[in-house]
Amino acid sequence: MRDHPHSEGRITEPLPVIWTGRATNRAQWLLAAVGAGCLALGVKLAVDSTWTSGVAPLLMSVVGCLAAGLLILFGTLAFVHVAVKVDNDALEVRCGHMGLPRRRIPLAHVVRAEFAPRVTPRHWGGWGYRWRPGKGMAVIVRRGEGVVLRLGDGRIFTVTVDDAETAVRIIRARLHAAATRGTAGS
Repeated sequence: MRDHPHSEGRITEPLPVIWTGRATNRAQWLLAAVGAGCLALGVKLAVDSTWTSGVAPLLMSVVGCLAAGLLILFGTLAFVHVAVKVDNDALEVRCGHMGLPRRRIPLAHVVRAEFAPRVTPRHWGGWGYRWRPGKGMAVIVRRGEGVVLRLGDGRIFTVTVDDAETAVRIIRARLHAAATRGTAGS
C-alpha cells in the first residue's frame, strides 16, 4: 500500500461515507454450466428412460445427477462474485447473487487492516468461504488483491476484492478516527 504522509499543502480527497467494491470470477460460470448439465442429464434420465435393469438403478442415477447438479450449480453460483461494503460501523461481505453467505464485521472489532497485493485460491485450498489453521477465514473468488483484517480476538479475515487498497485506506481512517474519539473522550 502506498502511504502519502506528506500531504501538506495538497487538498486530499474526502473519504466516502460508504465504500463498495466487487470481485468476480468468470471461470466459475464454466463450473455452473457443468452443474446445469448434470441437472439436465438427471431430468432427461427421469423423463426419457429406456433402462431395462429396473427402477432402483434408474432412481439412483436420476437422484445422483440432480444432487450433483444442484450442488455444483448453487455451490459455484454462490462464489461467482463477492460484494464488499465498508460504512462507518462495519465491513460487510456478501457472496453470489443471493448475498449468501454473508459476513458482517463491526469495525470496533478490527485491530488492523492490511492490503494484500496477491491472494490466491491455492494458498487457501480453493475458491469459496475458507478456513485454514493459522491463517483464519477468507472469502476467495479469484486471485489478486485483497483486504486482510486482524480482529481483536486474534482471528484473521481475508477477502479478495477489486480496489482493496482504497478499502484498507478507508478502514484505517475509520479506525484512526474511532481511536481519536476514544482518547479525546477519556
